[in-house]
Amino acid sequence: MRRFLVILLVLVIMAAGVAEWGVAKFSAPGPSTKVTDVVIKPGVHLHGIADALVAAGVIERPQIFEWGVRLHQTGSKLKAGEYAIPAHASMSDIMTLLMSGKTVEHKITAAEGLTSDMIWKLVKADPSLTGDAGPLPLEGTLLPETYLFDRGATRASIIARMTKAQADLIAKLWPARQADLPWTTPEQAIVAASLVEKETGVPAERAHVAAVFVNRLRLGIKLQSDPTIIYTLTGGYPLGRGIRESELNRVTPYNTYAVAGLPPGPICNPGRDSIAAVLNPGTTEDMYFVAAGNGGHVFSKTVEEQNRHVAELRARERAAKAGHP
Repeated sequence: MRRFLVILLVLVIMAAGVAEWGVAKFSAPGPSTKVTDVVIKPGVHLHGIADALVAAGVIERPQIFEWGVRLHQTGSKLKAGEYAIPAHASMSDIMTLLMSGKTVEHKITAAEGLTSDMIWKLVKADPSLTGDAGPLPLEGTLLPETYLFDRGATRASIIARMTKAQADLIAKLWPARQADLPWTTPEQAIVAASLVEKETGVPAERAHVAAVFVNRLRLGIKLQSDPTIIYTLTGGYPLGRGIRESELNRVTPYNTYAVAGLPPGPICNPGRDSIAAVLNPGTTEDMYFVAAGNGGHVFSKTVEEQNRHVAELRARERAAKAGHP
């Protein structure tokens, strides 16, 4: 009996030592020397999770990881997803991260002024997304922004979010629009906003450009917006050269030099600021604007002023081409 008790005591001491060693290993710094992305697939059990962590090189002893998780009774709390495991993260740290569900967030950015075709192709090309992107969205129906998503999100879901974001923005801004605007429907406002978006990249100018368009439409003066001609020629992609006289004179639905009023549809997907600008453009007496050569524009009330500003711009362009300051 005494011998049995001695053996039992030795076994208890050994078990305690093993347990203490296991606890120490579970909390010790891990082997990875850099941040490592690990994907835990949905439906994978604890053994599979441990194997994925070993394969990624962030733990070395899967049995200890499984033992530690079972000891803490957290196996059912580990969540699937893509995780960025910090360098030297312990198994305890990894368990806590997988319980938190703080997965890696991917992002896709659709810049203001891109066409629906351009954005659609961006979504189709993103390797972190899955599935088909669906049909090409109608021009001007997407809201350009940065969208966050988890790896494995579907391309169709991103297109749906962009579409909903624009619809929600219009629903919010339309009721508070300025009175007596020449665009009388949300769809027309998006068309106007797409012209403003392509005319200027200077945020402070957007409402001013919109106000000039308001003035011209009220008086029946053609908008004469160069981006509408480029859209006719390239579908919104860069033209790579100047617009020819024959293209200015060619009558097409989108040529605002030849046809009065707004074009029949948007020429890009305008951003939040451009949409807000056309719904509340304020007032101005200006009727014209021309590029100032520095990214902004010079505005004019009369055609005489406009002609002078155009002549000054051409002179600067000739000087720059000749290498003069």
